[in-house]
Amino acid sequence: MNSSSSGKSPEKFLTGKGFYIVLFLCAAVIGVSAWVMATGNEAMKKAESTDSVIGSHRVETVIAPAAEGSDWIDESEIAPPELRADALAEPAPAEPEEAAEVSAPAAPAVYVWPVLGEIERPYTVSALAYDVTMRDWRTHRGVDIACAEGASVLASRGGQVVSIVHDGLYGTVLTIDHGDGMRSVYANLAEDTAVGEGEWVDPGVTIGTVGRSALCEIGQEPHLHFELRQSGACVDPCVFLPA
Repeated sequence: MNSSSSGKSPEKFLTGKGFYIVLFLCAAVIGVSAWVMATGNEAMKKAESTDSVIGSHRVETVIAPAAEGSDWIDESEIAPPELRADALAEPAPAEPEEAAEVSAPAAPAVYVWPVLGEIERPYTVSALAYDVTMRDWRTHRGVDIACAEGASVLASRGGQVVSIVHDGLYGTVLTIDHGDGMRSVYANLAEDTAVGEGEWVDPGVTIGTVGRSALCEIGQEPHLHFELRQSGACVDPCVFLPA
């Protein structure tokens, strides 16, 4: 067998179809290299673009609320006072206090003398005084004002006539309620009075006349027996009557 006919020499291969095969392979290698380089450059550009975007934007950190039961600290509690919302809020204007109602002091009650005359027998409850009618020493719950029989008796102060009675000792007795716990009592009156029970009378209005109906004081000169009672207790009329 001839060795020269069974193999091909490299020179003949390169001069024949082999030349084109080598040329194709080179072109393929060059194309693949170019594609790889282009792909790498594009990836690098995208990475640089991403870095620039991240660098140009502010990154906010979001703190998720802690789960229930954990030691969570509200940042508003540790913030400086000048940054707290409640510190920045303007204080609510104080509501003006309502002026306290000042009530005028009650005017003192004004009394007038029920009759004109001298006090014949004064008020006395802490000491005994001689009684010319009973001829003994005893207390006296009012004042006896000497005057003429038939003299007009005036309401010492405005009020309502609450009773007119005929007492066995003090005769005809008329009582006026003044509405503040005070009552005035007029005794030794004539039987007929100028006003009736339930009537309202003003101070100085005639309510009756002086009589001689008080048997316990019949030994005295004509007079009006006058009492003032405060919450039911007798008080000295001279403390309230004008001097």
